[in-house]
Amino acid sequence: MYYIGIDVGGMSIKAGVTDKDGNVLHKTVLVTKGEYSAEYTISNDIHALIVKLLSEANIPESEIAAIGIGQAGSIDSERGIINYWNNIPMKNVHVVEELHKWHSCPVFIDNDANVAALGECVFGAAKGIRNMLLITLGTGVGSGIIIDGKIYRGEYGAGAEAGHMGIVMDGEPCTCGRRGCWEAYASVSALIRQTKAAMAAHPESSMHGIARDMGEVNGMTAFKAARGGDETALEVVKQYERYVAEGLISLQNIFRPQMFLIGGGISKEGEYLTAPLEKMVYDGMFDKETGDGIKIRSAALHNDAGILGAAALAIKSL
Repeated sequence: MYYIGIDVGGMSIKAGVTDKDGNVLHKTVLVTKGEYSAEYTISNDIHALIVKLLSEANIPESEIAAIGIGQAGSIDSERGIINYWNNIPMKNVHVVEELHKWHSCPVFIDNDANVAALGECVFGAAKGIRNMLLITLGTGVGSGIIIDGKIYRGEYGAGAEAGHMGIVMDGEPCTCGRRGCWEAYASVSALIRQTKAAMAAHPESSMHGIARDMGEVNGMTAFKAARGGDETALEVVKQYERYVAEGLISLQNIFRPQMFLIGGGISKEGEYLTAPLEKMVYDGMFDKETGDGIKIRSAALHNDAGILGAAALAIKSL
């Protein structure tokens, strides 16, 4: 039997057929409609993608044991409902019920950060770990929390939004409407703002040449210049790492996980990012004397994290 993992994004939906060991046998993508109504919901696009995937993979639906879906937003996983999603405005979409009009196998849905964390525990860098947090540094700061091998969701599936805990009172404005959220300092969007500010103040920095060569200022600009010894870039990177560590320290002292995983494109920096974070979090950890020290690693599933996380949700839910 096989499993389907579906990763719903703001502009496209990715899907893959996997086996129970996490081998992706075939994957495909569908550009989303982008605008939905009561008559045509995102479930219609997901259904179309499932049909496309099975046709391309030449696998009959009778061989699919279950379908897992990772979806951004507030998700009621028990009832299979998207409560709220702001990227493509939608509320109260009964995805599982709607998909069962076309597909008879079990369907499970959860928040995309939750399933990415579960995928890392089942197939990735946290395999065998029962208590861990995945922090995804991207446009925002996403978080998936695994406690005793299970996803922590909070009431109504709306919990585990670590990016919106405050680290600076009355600080930088956040997209959520508050000020001082961790996301406003530790996201890659924030890093790009920090990089641009440093470049404006230091026209001699090699970050200018790197940005010209890359065609933009992005999350890699300061890191690439810092690796080359640029002093301004080194300070940008050190400050950014302090912002990331500040949130991790709070999460460490609340949850005391065995491991943090860092996801998103910035995680490709590897130990250049995780080693200083590990030291700063250990230094700020309550009760260092008990148990093992904290481990901070890069996530392993990369571009397939959404698909494999959703497949892991299907496998574990069965």
